[in-house]
Amino acid sequence: MSKRSYDSSAHEKRISKYRVNDDDLFEYVLRVAIISYVIQSKASNHLAHASEVKEKEHHSKFSGAISNSIVSIGDIFKDLRDGSKSVKFPEKLLKVLEQKLQNIAMGKDAAYSDQLTRRTMAVFYGQFIGDSFKRQMKENRSIEELILMFASQATSVLRKEPTLADDGWKVEVNNQIAQFVRMLRDCLKTLSHVSPELNSRLDMYHAKLAPPQSANDSGYDSASASRDRGDSISTQPSISQSISDMPFVMIVARLFKIPENAMQGEVDRMWKTCTEKAAVIDLKTCLKNINSGAPFPGRKEDFSSDTAWNHWRTQETSILSQLMVAMVSLNPELAKSMPSDNGSIYATSGARPGSLPSAHIDSPSRTKRHTSIGSRHSFFGAVDEGEENGGDEGDDDDEIRVGHNFTFIPPNPKKFYRRLVEYCLVTDLEFMFSPEVDDADEVPLSILSPPHVDLINECAMRWRINHTYRATCFLDQIKQLYERSDVPMECIPEALQCTTKLLQDLEIDKWPIQDSELLASVYGGLYNIFLSSLYHTMDALPNLKVSVAQPYLTILDLIRESGLIERFEADISARLSDLTTHIQDVSVQFYQEKMQSLQASPGVNRALPLLLMTDELEKAAKQLDKRFPDPLVGGVDLVSLVVEAQVPLFISELQNSSRRLYESSMNGPTPDVPIQDIFSLYRRTQALLSMYKAFVPQGQLEFDLGQFFTPYIHHWLVDTDNKTGQWVQAAIAADKFEAENTERHSASVVDLFDSLRSPISFLQDLEWSDEYQEARFFTSLSKTISKAIEQYCRSVEELFMTEMFPRPSDYLQPQKSSAWLEKAKSLAIAGEKKIEPFNFRPESCVKLNNVEAARKLLDNLYNQMQVDKVADTIANHGPPVPDKNERPRFLFAVKIVMAEDLVPLDSSPSSLLDTFVTLSDEAGNRLVKTRTIYESLNPRWEETHDISIDKPLWLMCSIRDRALMGQHDVVGRSFICLNPKEFGDFLTHDVWLNLENTNNGHQGRILLRISMEGEKDDVQFYFGRAFRFLKRSEGDMMRIFIDKMSPYIRQSLSRPVLKTLIKAGSLGLDYNKALGNVTALYRSALGSNASEVQIPLPHNEKSRVRPEELTDVEIERAIIPLFDYFDANLHILNTYLSETAKDMVMMRVWKEILVIIEGLLIPPLSKLSSDMKPLSDKEVDIVFKWLKFLRDYFYAEGEGVSLEKLQNQKYRDVVSIRLYYDWHTDTLMEECVRTMQQSLREAVPIKKRVKSVYNQRNLGTIKERKKVKKEEKEVSNGETIMRILRMRPNTQEFIAQQLEMMTTVQAERERAQVDRQPRRSQRPRQAEIPQVPPLPSAAS
Repeated sequence: MSKRSYDSSAHEKRISKYRVNDDDLFEYVLRVAIISYVIQSKASNHLAHASEVKEKEHHSKFSGAISNSIVSIGDIFKDLRDGSKSVKFPEKLLKVLEQKLQNIAMGKDAAYSDQLTRRTMAVFYGQFIGDSFKRQMKENRSIEELILMFASQATSVLRKEPTLADDGWKVEVNNQIAQFVRMLRDCLKTLSHVSPELNSRLDMYHAKLAPPQSANDSGYDSASASRDRGDSISTQPSISQSISDMPFVMIVARLFKIPENAMQGEVDRMWKTCTEKAAVIDLKTCLKNINSGAPFPGRKEDFSSDTAWNHWRTQETSILSQLMVAMVSLNPELAKSMPSDNGSIYATSGARPGSLPSAHIDSPSRTKRHTSIGSRHSFFGAVDEGEENGGDEGDDDDEIRVGHNFTFIPPNPKKFYRRLVEYCLVTDLEFMFSPEVDDADEVPLSILSPPHVDLINECAMRWRINHTYRATCFLDQIKQLYERSDVPMECIPEALQCTTKLLQDLEIDKWPIQDSELLASVYGGLYNIFLSSLYHTMDALPNLKVSVAQPYLTILDLIRESGLIERFEADISARLSDLTTHIQDVSVQFYQEKMQSLQASPGVNRALPLLLMTDELEKAAKQLDKRFPDPLVGGVDLVSLVVEAQVPLFISELQNSSRRLYESSMNGPTPDVPIQDIFSLYRRTQALLSMYKAFVPQGQLEFDLGQFFTPYIHHWLVDTDNKTGQWVQAAIAADKFEAENTERHSASVVDLFDSLRSPISFLQDLEWSDEYQEARFFTSLSKTISKAIEQYCRSVEELFMTEMFPRPSDYLQPQKSSAWLEKAKSLAIAGEKKIEPFNFRPESCVKLNNVEAARKLLDNLYNQMQVDKVADTIANHGPPVPDKNERPRFLFAVKIVMAEDLVPLDSSPSSLLDTFVTLSDEAGNRLVKTRTIYESLNPRWEETHDISIDKPLWLMCSIRDRALMGQHDVVGRSFICLNPKEFGDFLTHDVWLNLENTNNGHQGRILLRISMEGEKDDVQFYFGRAFRFLKRSEGDMMRIFIDKMSPYIRQSLSRPVLKTLIKAGSLGLDYNKALGNVTALYRSALGSNASEVQIPLPHNEKSRVRPEELTDVEIERAIIPLFDYFDANLHILNTYLSETAKDMVMMRVWKEILVIIEGLLIPPLSKLSSDMKPLSDKEVDIVFKWLKFLRDYFYAEGEGVSLEKLQNQKYRDVVSIRLYYDWHTDTLMEECVRTMQQSLREAVPIKKRVKSVYNQRNLGTIKERKKVKKEEKEVSNGETIMRILRMRPNTQEFIAQQLEMMTTVQAERERAQVDRQPRRSQRPRQAEIPQVPPLPSAAS
């Protein structure tokens, strides 16, 4: 017996239970190749015989054609439509078929050059490219419906063909349908992963429809017979035994490298053994084994459930039955020569020779579909859904033995199949790496060549290898090749697609147990392999690219989603833990190497490496988050692990560098580490911590960012505070004090507030993590802002005072040569000092505008800083205030009101003083200095100054007489102690100080109005203080304006002018001119364009001469110089002052006029006697007419100040003087007593608390206080009556009694109020206030 002997018994002895040798594999593969050729040849001969019989007889030809024509297409598909599930063709087939049809229609395909065929294909191509047709085909993807669509078009075209006589068109239809089926088969060969079931059906349709032709390389396909074939063969041709006609045999020869002559000998010796009968017996044995529970091809114990077993048995018996029916239908002689159970399975009675009979099998149900004999180019076909047909065979067949008694099936089919796949893979790989294959040639990722795929599938079909094992075995083989680095990684996804599709078509629960366990094992192995590969790719972190890791991740995700690796959960968890640890280790290593590299760079800036490191960390995290947004392999969050490893290292490095950073940022005016870099480091660290919190929500990172950087903020705040003086000086130095916009302020105030706004924005941009600490920072910054505002106000005031009080050598004030100046000189009383009118400069107006604009800009800062929110944060979130050893501070507001009865320094009783007040501390340091009031023994300064103390302080109050040259003379001085205990009620106290002079004794007295409040480290307090600075500066500057105008107003509205008017007579005066001066001066001063019609004199009336009584024109003429003065100066104020400042100045001027008019009529209130005499009735009339003229001037017929503002409370008080002016002294006393008693019976207004800084912290609170003040109750007329009584004899005692009574009652009510009110918690404890120091010496 030869080496390739096929003796069954000897062969079985050589088979090892665990090992398959190549000789045995060659033997069984060759058997399959031979039987495949035999069966295919019989099918072709059968069709050829039918075609020849058809051509012998004309009637028989047409009868046969009809049976095989379009009419029989419905019969071919009948069984499939009735019960079998349609097998869908791949969607890509439509694209390939469209190109094929286009080539045929255009004559580019030589295989389809026949004109009738081209015409039919062109018509079908027109239908095929329609959108509705494509949409329909894509939805159902039924191969039968596609064939029926072509058959319909072919019938429509060929039925009208005149060259096809009688029923010849039917024959042509049948031929073209066969060609179309062959074309579909050819198109499917170009596609991968085609269902074997689909190929089997097309083979069957082609075999039934097509005339005979030589087989192609697959051994199954046949071409359509030519219509013009004329030869007729009456006998069935014999089957060739030449291996050149056997495609599969040639494939086996090349696979096993057997020469053709040796292969021919092997085929010849095996020919009689490999028969159709033996193939049918193998199939029947498989059916009997299934029913008997034999191990092969499968039994119930091989499945995990009855459902899975029944599904497989139904499907397997159906396929076996269909294979047998197909073979019997092609060779009816098999039914005669084969013993059967009941003969019905092989019966062909009534069936057409070319059709597949609907055979009845002894089973519970009929076979409902037919399957292919073999599949060609789809290695793993779709899983066939089992039909519920039994396919059970009877047990009365003695020739069919139960067990492993097969001709074509090896003893261990799976081992043989596995070895065959391995053999084919190795062979194809050797060929791919051979010189015959160019590097540019494309090779399939499945590695297997199409001939080997066809051979493997044919063997799998004959050996009854399940699709589940086929796919799993192939995947396992590819895995092993990949492990040996014989194939690239891209082959793994290709192999996985087969198992994935199989799992989609058939649940894993319906797989055989061995196959599912094998797949799980293969998946587990693959998971470990690629998890290990992924492990090593992490060495590239944090610069890992998606293209590097994604192939591994795709495979890992595909395997994990299958759910088959759950049994390896413990091992996988350990591997994932190793991967996590490795990621963190690589991240730590990257951080350390990068930090070491950055720190090795030259430079003294220790913050720079940290800054650069933060950039690297953030860049890496963002890059990884963008590249890998989802966790890897189901739970490994790459960016989270990297951030979790690197950020704590950075924080640790930052903490270790704390001391070096601080020292380097404080070492001189130009430190090694600029403060800007420190704050950049803060922002970057804050960003890293936010990133850490976002990516590692469960992470615990013990680091107080605020506490670490707080010393730097304090240093920055101190530095900012030190720079404010420079900001103020720079802003003022660069300012020309020229109006720049409609608000008429200059550049310095804008520049200053831009500088102040910058640190606020900077602090806000830091987004400090501790809200309370941030509020404390803003509090400290508000103190700096208050300091800057105070300095700006003082600097602007100094410049303003220089302009308002120029020295003759520095500035010679230009005098306007005008009529009003000449009139002023003519009206000057001989022997009295002449008053030179003062002209205002535009720069002075701009400075006042700056202060007014600063209030608005400060209010903007208040809102930008959100001061109220900051104060609320400190109040509600701050820690409890500990007991402090430092002394509390107190803020005293000292208002220097006025002085009375000052004594001139020389002996002349008519001498006057030019006085100013200074307040000095115990060391002689001057704390306060007022402006100078010229030529008055009863000066009023009305200036308020703040003095901050932490202990009782003695102040020396000195009044000095200004001298143009040399030292200023001291008029008088006195002492007062600012004692917090004494002013602890927080009320306003009027303090009269008696002035003493070492040479002259008593020198009069001075009134100080003092109030106190606790000075707080509070943001609202500092802003209120800044607003108060601005308000006082604005008031002081405005008061200077009035003081400069007041002397001339007082001279124009004085008793000498009044007496001169009465005594001297008046000159002739044009009426229209005088009236025009009154009505038009205000409009001219304000720049109004309104014109006023003048009142003409009657033609018959001459110029008036003074009668005995003064006319209104004559009375007005006396003060026309005043109107001219207003005309000149108010025009300047109107031009250069802002609207708000202009309104305030006008009201101050009006108030000054009312005070001067009041001073003409009555003396000030005092218990001292007055030498002022009352005016006569005529003089009183003139004074009130002056008041009316001036009111009309300011009103300007509605274009000036409104009457509501002009006729205010002060105006009404002045007008009320006329009511009591002529009363008898006794009557006035009675009215005074009655008025005082009435006021005492009513609720006397209690002295209100001092206007706190908090009431002035922004423009809103300032407006609210003004509103409340405006609603206060009006003052009674008692004071006016007592002032009139001062001019009456023998009234001094009465006035003193009334004043004392008022003072006593007011003091009692104040004490009662203090007793009723609880002491405020914020008031300092008395024990904390030091004792009052002794009175300092009075040395000057």
